[in-house]
Amino acid sequence: MNKYIYKEIVIATRISEVWKAWTEAEIITKYFAPEAKIEMRLGGMYEIYFLLNNPPGSRGGEGNQILSFVPQKMLSFSWNAPPQFPNVRKEKTWCVLFFEKLDLNSTKIKFYHLGWKDGEEWDQVYDYFHKAWDYVLGNLKKYFEHK
Repeated sequence: MNKYIYKEIVIATRISEVWKAWTEAEIITKYFAPEAKIEMRLGGMYEIYFLLNNPPGSRGGEGNQILSFVPQKMLSFSWNAPPQFPNVRKEKTWCVLFFEKLDLNSTKIKFYHLGWKDGEEWDQVYDYFHKAWDYVLGNLKKYFEHK
């Protein structure tokens, strides 16, 4: 299936800062989730934990990895569904972010979430993330506005 989620946002800060916000655990926890493990290397961990009181394996974005990156240009990572969607959670989708410097203090992010399959639970997860990524990107923008 060729279905995908696309989001675009302009953040009023330097591209280097927006890059760090997606690639450094100590920053991503300020706008995305309370805990994260990120290893910025090919195949490195890209885990984002939302449900800290849950047992391992059901805390959020676990088992995800860096698929590729070009510093301050592009980042891609695997992604999984939340625990309440057990069938889709067993499989991975992937996210690709493109970072574009508009001027010294303005950066555009083009965000793609790909790898969708057919089925009722897949449609539910697609709808979930269609809303969730707006929330995440909105929080990112607020983070830099109030920094």
